[in-house]
Amino acid sequence: MTESAEPTDQPWPPRDLERLHRRAEFLRELEEAKALRDRIAPRRARVRRLREAMRRATYHH
Repeated sequence: MTESAEPTDQPWPPRDLERLHRRAEFLRELEEAKALRDRIAPRRARVRRLREAMRRATYHH
């Protein structure tokens, strides 16, 4: 019984794997950009966080 190096039952086809890698990279860069923006404009970041909190507090299912 020999095992192959590549499993044949991958959860996603290679094309989807590429898309997932690109999406993960994009999300990492987006978080990095948000952190940079928050460091550069702390007042604006604080206002944005407060608005998001108010939006969450007023939204009822």
